[in-house]
Amino acid sequence: MTIVRLGITMSVDGYVAGPNQSSEHPLGEGGGELHQWAFAVRSFREMHGMEGGSTGPDDDVIAESIRNIGATIMGRHMFGEWDGPWKENPPWNGWWGDDPPFHTPVFVLTHHARESLVMQAGTTFHFVTEGIHAALDRAREAAGGRDINIGGGADVVQQYLKAGLIDEMEVHVVPVLLGSGSRLFDNLDGGQLRYECIRVVCSSAVTHIKYRRAR
Repeated sequence: MTIVRLGITMSVDGYVAGPNQSSEHPLGEGGGELHQWAFAVRSFREMHGMEGGSTGPDDDVIAESIRNIGATIMGRHMFGEWDGPWKENPPWNGWWGDDPPFHTPVFVLTHHARESLVMQAGTTFHFVTEGIHAALDRAREAAGGRDINIGGGADVVQQYLKAGLIDEMEVHVVPVLLGSGSRLFDNLDGGQLRYECIRVVCSSAVTHIKYRRAR
């Protein structure tokens, strides 16, 4: 059975990105501090073509999060190049180079149509203008029975949570204070109350809190 999953890192004061997101600061000012715990672990580094990295509970959580993923959905701000029509000279092909770490179909929610972008090692970006339900339908078909990962940013996550379309979510809370930026649990009309905590894993760098949609 396909499970729709979310894994996202949040500051202790509730932000998943810092203020003033731009091409120079894709995670907002200070937002890069949110993900230092992930860059330190082996599974994350392997996924991004890097060597080394630590093992332990944080690595175990990352390894579990990437297992059995058949498709990913993300917002345009996670893919990059901000709002408005797509630029052509040169075209924007994402933050990850020629070999993005997904190795599955990726569905990018956008208001501006664009031809699918085929990258190396099985990653193809498809640009969806019909909204979250259309993107999820296409991701289910592409996943072929495997799970679907919901990526950022905050607005996309909020839309899926509000609609009750995420089955499991794991929030990685890091001891960083950002003060402003994009908050995870805004604009939900209580949608987050559909979820119950099923696991807490702690390390010195981050606390992983896993939730499942209540039946």
